Amino acid sequence: MMRGQGYNPVAGCLPIIIQMPVFFALYRVLYSSIELYHAPFALWIHDLSYKDPFYVTPVLLSLTMYVQQKLTPNTATDPAQAKMMQFMPLIFGAFMLTLPSGLTLYMLVNAIVSIIQQIILNKKLGTGSVAAVART
Repeated sequence: MMRGQGYNPVAGCLPIIIQMPVFFALYRVLYSSIELYHAPFALWIHDLSYKDPFYVTPVLLSLTMYVQQKLTPNTATDPAQAKMMQFMPLIFGAFMLTLPSGLTLYMLVNAIVSIIQQIILNKKLGTGSVAAVART
């Protein structure tokens, strides 16, 4: 049935599968690198190997993931799956509360770049998702 309808359940996982080795390597480097321990970074983040002390980056990550989700075309036809996808930005934000701030910054920058990429694609393809985000 999936082949007849042109549906591939793995197609949505491909970008994250490519990104996962970088994510795990960055996680290991931030936890085990002595050079990064208490090394100043910028603004309120004084240690990339420690969690964000004011929880600014996890909150920003949740917000940017929400915007990214609204810009991306919805492929979920199952209502339960659609509801689960609405909670994913909050779940990721909760995960990032205790992880190193360097990892949260990586995810935040990745989400921001993805939003910019999606906006450019939506403008080129003429998709109305940009207007939908502006209304919400």
